[in-house]
Amino acid sequence: MTRIFRSVRDGIGFDILLIGAALLFLVAFAGVPLIYNVLMSFQQVDMFNLGTFMRPLVGFANYAAVVAQPEFWMVARNTLLFVVGSIGGQFVLGFGLALFFARGFPGAATIRGLFLVSWVMPGLVVGAIWGWILAGDFGVLNYLLKSLGIIQSNIFWKSDPNFSIWAVIIANIWLGLAFNMLLLSVGLHGIPRELYEAARVDGANTWQRFWFITLPMMRSTIGAVLSLGLIATLQQFDLFPAITEGGPANSSMVSQYWAWQASFKLYDFAKGATISVMMLVLVLIASVIYVRSTRHEVRG
Repeated sequence: MTRIFRSVRDGIGFDILLIGAALLFLVAFAGVPLIYNVLMSFQQVDMFNLGTFMRPLVGFANYAAVVAQPEFWMVARNTLLFVVGSIGGQFVLGFGLALFFARGFPGAATIRGLFLVSWVMPGLVVGAIWGWILAGDFGVLNYLLKSLGIIQSNIFWKSDPNFSIWAVIIANIWLGLAFNMLLLSVGLHGIPRELYEAARVDGANTWQRFWFITLPMMRSTIGAVLSLGLIATLQQFDLFPAITEGGPANSSMVSQYWAWQASFKLYDFAKGATISVMMLVLVLIASVIYVRSTRHEVRG
Protein backbone atom coordinates (compact mmCIF):
# COMPACT_ATOMS: atom_id res chain seq x y z
CA MET A 1 0.00 0.00 0.00
CA THR A 2 2.89 2.34 0.79
CA ARG A 3 4.36 1.72 -2.66
CA ILE A 4 1.03 2.61 -4.29
CA PHE A 5 0.79 5.94 -2.45
CA ARG A 6 4.45 6.67 -3.22
CA SER A 7 3.88 6.03 -6.95
CA VAL A 8 0.86 8.33 -6.97
CA ARG A 9 2.84 10.99 -5.10
CA ASP A 10 5.67 10.74 -7.65
CA GLY A 11 3.24 11.08 -10.57
CA ILE A 12 3.48 7.47 -11.69
CA GLY A 13 0.02 6.11 -12.38
CA PHE A 14 -1.67 9.42 -11.58
CA ASP A 15 -3.52 9.33 -14.91
CA ILE A 16 -4.95 5.91 -13.97
CA LEU A 17 -6.12 7.35 -10.66
CA LEU A 18 -7.92 10.18 -12.45
CA ILE A 19 -9.59 7.80 -14.91
CA GLY A 20 -10.65 5.54 -12.04
CA ALA A 21 -12.15 8.49 -10.16
CA ALA A 22 -14.07 9.57 -13.26
CA LEU A 23 -15.39 6.04 -13.81
CA LEU A 24 -16.42 5.80 -10.17
CA PHE A 25 -18.29 9.10 -10.47
CA LEU A 26 -20.12 7.91 -13.62
CA VAL A 27 -21.07 4.61 -12.05
CA ALA A 28 -22.31 6.22 -8.83
CA PHE A 29 -24.22 9.15 -10.30
CA ALA A 30 -25.24 7.87 -13.75
CA GLY A 31 -24.99 4.09 -13.93
CA VAL A 32 -26.72 3.20 -10.67
CA PRO A 33 -29.67 5.63 -11.12
CA LEU A 34 -30.08 4.44 -14.70
CA ILE A 35 -30.23 0.76 -13.73
CA TYR A 36 -32.53 1.60 -10.81
CA ASN A 37 -34.89 3.49 -13.14
CA VAL A 38 -34.98 0.67 -15.70
CA LEU A 39 -35.74 -1.90 -12.98
CA MET A 40 -38.47 0.32 -11.56
CA SER A 41 -40.20 0.41 -14.95
CA PHE A 42 -40.78 -3.36 -14.64
CA GLN A 43 -42.04 -3.21 -11.06
CA GLN A 44 -45.13 -2.13 -9.19
CA VAL A 45 -44.00 0.94 -7.26
CA ASP A 46 -45.99 3.10 -4.90
CA MET A 47 -45.35 5.39 -1.93
CA PHE A 48 -45.23 2.47 0.50
CA ASN A 49 -42.58 0.32 -1.21
CA LEU A 50 -40.54 3.07 -2.90
CA GLY A 51 -37.72 2.83 -0.36
CA THR A 52 -37.42 -0.95 -0.61
CA PHE A 53 -36.14 -3.28 -3.31
CA MET A 54 -38.73 -5.99 -2.62
CA ARG A 55 -41.33 -4.85 -5.12
CA PRO A 56 -43.59 -7.02 -7.27
CA LEU A 57 -42.43 -7.57 -10.84
CA VAL A 58 -45.10 -6.76 -13.43
CA GLY A 59 -43.12 -7.27 -16.64
CA PHE A 60 -44.24 -5.01 -19.45
CA ALA A 61 -47.53 -4.13 -17.77
CA ASN A 62 -46.29 -0.60 -17.00
CA TYR A 63 -45.45 -0.02 -20.66
CA ALA A 64 -48.86 -1.28 -21.75
CA ALA A 65 -50.50 0.98 -19.18
CA VAL A 66 -48.60 4.03 -20.41
CA VAL A 67 -49.56 3.36 -24.04
CA ALA A 68 -53.18 2.87 -22.98
CA GLN A 69 -53.32 6.29 -21.29
CA PRO A 70 -55.79 8.67 -23.02
CA GLU A 71 -53.15 11.39 -23.32
CA PHE A 72 -50.40 9.10 -24.70
CA TRP A 73 -50.93 9.87 -28.37
CA MET A 74 -51.29 13.60 -27.73
CA VAL A 75 -48.03 13.56 -25.79
CA ALA A 76 -46.37 11.54 -28.57
CA ARG A 77 -47.62 14.02 -31.19
CA ASN A 78 -46.46 16.99 -29.13
CA THR A 79 -43.06 15.41 -28.55
CA LEU A 80 -42.62 14.69 -32.25
CA LEU A 81 -43.71 18.22 -33.16
CA PHE A 82 -41.43 19.72 -30.51
CA VAL A 83 -38.42 17.69 -31.69
CA VAL A 84 -38.93 18.24 -35.42
CA GLY A 85 -39.84 21.92 -35.05
CA SER A 86 -36.97 22.68 -32.68
CA ILE A 87 -34.29 20.78 -34.59
CA GLY A 88 -35.49 22.07 -37.96
CA GLY A 89 -35.61 25.68 -36.83
CA GLN A 90 -32.27 25.53 -35.03
CA PHE A 91 -30.55 23.86 -37.97
CA VAL A 92 -31.94 26.05 -40.76
CA LEU A 93 -31.38 29.33 -38.91
CA GLY A 94 -28.03 28.14 -37.53
CA PHE A 95 -26.83 27.12 -40.98
CA GLY A 96 -27.95 30.44 -42.42
CA LEU A 97 -26.06 32.37 -39.74
CA ALA A 98 -22.97 30.17 -40.17
CA LEU A 99 -22.96 30.89 -43.92
CA PHE A 100 -23.50 34.58 -43.25
CA PHE A 101 -20.60 34.91 -40.80
CA ALA A 102 -18.36 32.73 -42.97
CA ARG A 103 -18.30 35.50 -45.57
CA GLY A 104 -16.18 37.61 -43.23
CA PHE A 105 -16.81 41.29 -42.50
CA PRO A 106 -15.69 43.77 -39.84
CA GLY A 107 -17.12 42.82 -36.45
CA ALA A 108 -18.27 39.35 -37.56
CA ALA A 109 -16.44 37.56 -34.76
CA THR A 110 -17.85 39.91 -32.10
CA ILE A 111 -21.42 39.61 -33.33
CA ARG A 112 -21.11 35.83 -33.59
CA GLY A 113 -19.85 35.75 -30.02
CA LEU A 114 -22.90 37.65 -28.83
CA PHE A 115 -25.12 34.87 -30.19
CA LEU A 116 -23.48 32.48 -27.73
CA VAL A 117 -25.10 34.33 -24.82
CA SER A 118 -28.34 32.41 -25.41
CA TRP A 119 -26.49 29.10 -25.30
CA VAL A 120 -24.89 29.65 -21.88
CA MET A 121 -28.06 30.96 -20.22
CA PRO A 122 -29.96 28.52 -17.94
CA GLY A 123 -33.13 27.08 -19.41
CA LEU A 124 -35.33 28.48 -16.64
CA VAL A 125 -34.00 32.00 -17.32
CA VAL A 126 -34.62 31.59 -21.04
CA GLY A 127 -38.12 30.30 -20.27
CA ALA A 128 -38.86 33.30 -18.04
CA ILE A 129 -37.64 35.73 -20.70
CA TRP A 130 -39.70 34.11 -23.44
CA GLY A 131 -42.68 33.92 -21.10
CA TRP A 132 -42.67 37.73 -21.07
CA ILE A 133 -42.01 37.99 -24.80
CA LEU A 134 -44.90 35.63 -25.59
CA ALA A 135 -47.37 37.18 -23.16
CA GLY A 136 -50.74 37.61 -24.86
CA ASP A 137 -51.59 41.12 -23.60
CA PHE A 138 -48.24 42.88 -23.38
CA GLY A 139 -45.76 40.56 -25.11
CA VAL A 140 -43.14 41.97 -27.48
CA LEU A 141 -43.81 39.32 -30.14
CA ASN A 142 -47.47 40.28 -30.51
CA TYR A 143 -46.49 43.95 -30.68
CA LEU A 144 -44.01 43.30 -33.48
CA LEU A 145 -46.41 41.10 -35.46
CA LYS A 146 -49.18 43.68 -35.17
CA SER A 147 -46.80 46.49 -36.15
CA LEU A 148 -45.84 44.55 -39.29
CA GLY A 149 -49.48 43.89 -40.12
CA ILE A 150 -49.09 40.11 -39.86
CA ILE A 151 -51.80 39.73 -37.21
CA GLN A 152 -54.76 41.93 -36.32
CA SER A 153 -55.38 40.80 -32.74
CA ASN A 154 -53.22 39.41 -29.98
CA ILE A 155 -52.29 35.73 -29.99
CA PHE A 156 -52.30 34.13 -26.55
CA TRP A 157 -49.31 31.91 -27.18
CA LYS A 158 -49.17 30.30 -23.75
CA SER A 159 -52.87 29.74 -23.08
CA ASP A 160 -54.23 28.95 -26.55
CA PRO A 161 -54.14 25.17 -27.25
CA ASN A 162 -53.42 25.87 -30.91
CA PHE A 163 -50.24 27.84 -30.15
CA SER A 164 -48.93 26.64 -26.77
CA ILE A 165 -46.56 24.00 -28.14
CA TRP A 166 -45.25 26.53 -30.66
CA ALA A 167 -44.47 28.93 -27.83
CA VAL A 168 -42.04 26.41 -26.34
CA ILE A 169 -40.65 25.52 -29.79
CA ILE A 170 -39.84 29.17 -30.50
CA ALA A 171 -38.05 29.51 -27.16
CA ASN A 172 -36.12 26.28 -27.71
CA ILE A 173 -35.05 27.35 -31.21
CA TRP A 174 -33.59 30.54 -29.75
CA LEU A 175 -31.89 28.54 -26.99
CA GLY A 176 -30.15 26.09 -29.34
CA LEU A 177 -29.54 28.41 -32.29
CA ALA A 178 -26.04 29.48 -31.22
CA PHE A 179 -24.88 25.90 -30.65
CA ASN A 180 -25.93 24.89 -34.17
CA MET A 181 -24.30 27.97 -35.66
CA LEU A 182 -21.03 27.29 -33.81
CA LEU A 183 -20.71 23.66 -34.91
CA LEU A 184 -21.72 24.41 -38.49
CA SER A 185 -19.25 27.30 -38.63
CA VAL A 186 -16.46 24.92 -37.63
CA GLY A 187 -17.51 22.57 -40.42
CA LEU A 188 -17.58 25.36 -42.98
CA HIS A 189 -14.08 26.49 -42.04
CA GLY A 190 -12.85 22.96 -42.70
CA ILE A 191 -13.82 23.07 -46.39
CA PRO A 192 -10.81 23.97 -48.60
CA ARG A 193 -11.27 27.36 -50.26
CA GLU A 194 -9.64 25.99 -53.41
CA LEU A 195 -12.77 23.98 -54.15
CA TYR A 196 -14.90 27.11 -54.29
CA GLU A 197 -12.33 28.94 -56.42
CA ALA A 198 -12.18 26.08 -58.91
CA ALA A 199 -15.98 25.88 -59.07
CA ARG A 200 -16.23 29.64 -59.57
CA VAL A 201 -13.74 29.44 -62.46
CA ASP A 202 -15.82 26.67 -64.01
CA GLY A 203 -18.86 28.96 -63.95
CA ALA A 204 -20.76 27.50 -60.97
CA ASN A 205 -23.14 29.95 -59.34
CA THR A 206 -23.73 30.38 -55.60
CA TRP A 207 -26.48 27.78 -55.40
CA GLN A 208 -24.45 25.20 -57.35
CA ARG A 209 -21.41 25.73 -55.13
CA PHE A 210 -23.60 25.27 -52.06
CA TRP A 211 -25.33 22.14 -53.40
CA PHE A 212 -22.34 20.35 -54.89
CA ILE A 213 -19.54 21.46 -52.54
CA THR A 214 -20.83 22.73 -49.20
CA LEU A 215 -23.48 20.11 -48.49
CA PRO A 216 -21.41 17.03 -49.50
CA MET A 217 -18.40 18.27 -47.53
CA MET A 218 -20.61 19.04 -44.52
CA ARG A 219 -22.47 15.72 -44.48
CA SER A 220 -20.76 14.30 -41.38
CA THR A 221 -20.96 17.64 -39.55
CA ILE A 222 -24.67 17.94 -40.35
CA GLY A 223 -25.27 14.42 -39.06
CA ALA A 224 -23.47 15.23 -35.81
CA VAL A 225 -25.35 18.53 -35.37
CA LEU A 226 -28.76 16.91 -35.95
CA SER A 227 -27.94 14.01 -33.61
CA LEU A 228 -26.78 16.31 -30.81
CA GLY A 229 -29.84 18.48 -31.40
CA LEU A 230 -32.09 15.46 -31.03
CA ILE A 231 -30.41 14.45 -27.76
CA ALA A 232 -30.59 17.98 -26.35
CA THR A 233 -34.21 18.47 -27.41
CA LEU A 234 -35.36 15.20 -25.86
CA GLN A 235 -33.66 16.26 -22.63
CA GLN A 236 -35.09 19.78 -22.64
CA PHE A 237 -37.23 20.26 -19.56
CA ASP A 238 -36.74 23.74 -18.08
CA LEU A 239 -38.73 25.64 -20.71
CA PHE A 240 -42.00 23.84 -20.02
CA PRO A 241 -42.54 24.73 -16.34
CA ALA A 242 -41.40 28.28 -17.10
CA ILE A 243 -43.72 28.87 -20.08
CA THR A 244 -46.77 26.56 -20.33
CA GLU A 245 -46.51 23.84 -17.64
CA GLY A 246 -47.69 21.37 -20.27
CA GLY A 247 -51.06 23.09 -20.71
CA PRO A 248 -53.64 24.07 -21.46
CA ALA A 249 -55.35 20.66 -21.51
CA ASN A 250 -52.04 18.88 -22.26
CA SER A 251 -51.70 20.77 -25.54
CA SER A 252 -48.00 21.36 -24.87
CA MET A 253 -47.29 18.25 -22.81
CA VAL A 254 -44.21 16.35 -24.01
CA SER A 255 -42.74 13.09 -22.82
CA GLN A 256 -40.01 14.50 -20.57
CA TYR A 257 -42.40 16.79 -18.71
CA TRP A 258 -45.02 14.02 -18.58
CA ALA A 259 -42.50 11.73 -16.88
CA TRP A 260 -41.67 14.39 -14.30
CA GLN A 261 -45.33 15.12 -13.66
CA ALA A 262 -46.14 11.42 -13.21
CA SER A 263 -43.33 10.92 -10.70
CA PHE A 264 -43.31 14.11 -8.66
CA LYS A 265 -46.88 15.39 -8.91
CA LEU A 266 -48.93 12.20 -9.13
CA TYR A 267 -46.34 10.04 -7.29
CA ASP A 268 -46.77 7.32 -9.91
CA PHE A 269 -43.09 6.43 -9.94
CA ALA A 270 -43.46 3.34 -12.10
CA LYS A 271 -45.20 5.36 -14.79
CA GLY A 272 -42.55 8.09 -14.67
CA ALA A 273 -39.77 5.50 -14.88
CA THR A 274 -41.47 3.78 -17.81
CA ILE A 275 -41.81 7.01 -19.79
CA SER A 276 -38.17 7.84 -19.04
CA VAL A 277 -36.99 4.46 -20.31
CA MET A 278 -39.00 4.89 -23.51
CA MET A 279 -37.28 8.24 -24.01
CA LEU A 280 -33.92 6.68 -23.21
CA VAL A 281 -34.28 4.37 -26.20
CA LEU A 282 -34.68 7.39 -28.49
CA VAL A 283 -31.67 9.10 -26.93
CA LEU A 284 -29.56 5.97 -27.39
CA ILE A 285 -30.54 5.80 -31.05
CA ALA A 286 -29.54 9.44 -31.50
CA SER A 287 -26.27 8.77 -29.68
CA VAL A 288 -25.43 5.89 -32.01
CA ILE A 289 -26.12 8.11 -35.01
CA TYR A 290 -23.89 10.81 -33.54
CA VAL A 291 -21.01 8.39 -32.87
CA ARG A 292 -21.25 7.01 -36.41
CA SER A 293 -21.26 10.54 -37.84
CA THR A 294 -18.16 11.60 -35.90
CA ARG A 295 -16.42 8.34 -36.80
CA HIS A 296 -16.97 8.97 -40.51
CA GLU A 297 -15.76 12.54 -40.05
CA VAL A 298 -12.49 11.37 -38.43
CA ARG A 299 -11.93 8.80 -41.16
CA GLY A 300 -12.60 11.42 -43.81
